Amino acid sequence: MYAPQEDTRLLARAVRDEPRTPGAVVLDVCTGTGALALTAAAHGAAHVTAVDLSRRAVLAARWNARLRGLPVRAVRGSLLSAVPGRTFDLILSNPPYVPTPGPLPSGGAERAWRAGEDGRAVLDELCEGAPAALRPGGVLLVVHSALCGTERTVEMLRESGLSTRVVDREIVPYGPVMRRHARWLEERGLVEPGVQKEELVVIRAERA
Repeated sequence: MYAPQEDTRLLARAVRDEPRTPGAVVLDVCTGTGALALTAAAHGAAHVTAVDLSRRAVLAARWNARLRGLPVRAVRGSLLSAVPGRTFDLILSNPPYVPTPGPLPSGGAERAWRAGEDGRAVLDELCEGAPAALRPGGVLLVVHSALCGTERTVEMLRESGLSTRVVDREIVPYGPVMRRHARWLEERGLVEPGVQKEELVVIRAERA
């Protein structure tokens, strides 16, 4: 778990751009500190569930919700398997997406960002599972780096029958995690030598 960065801010803006729906039921997957779950609750959602594999993240989300008096329930688990059989009006996710060498960590802080050599270890599972958890008219909002393959995310969600598009983009300086892996990204040919910025994208997918 680490402090919210530009990707969280970008996705929070997309959440606030969504129409307010009385009684909306929201799921925030990979919640971290709970910042996005709290944004959804403050935006008028009636019931918000925040999910994370990290015990520390779940405790932080619970504490932050309590401090703000917002209706957020935080539970520990892996993506959609933490809420089996439930459906939602809005699913949010800022998942781990940083392309990194070596095996995925089984614990520790790096689990919050390491996502395999293509950055899609969590993204692909989310894209496969989220459509079935959306109610009719439900929306998925997900943010990630364009290095992970924006079109791949869009295509996966469209193949599941969702109306999908990129609703926001922003080029931002590398944060501490990206700077740490900059040389490896260059060696893999994922970025040009000397590049210290990445494009973040917010993808919106809606069930008919």
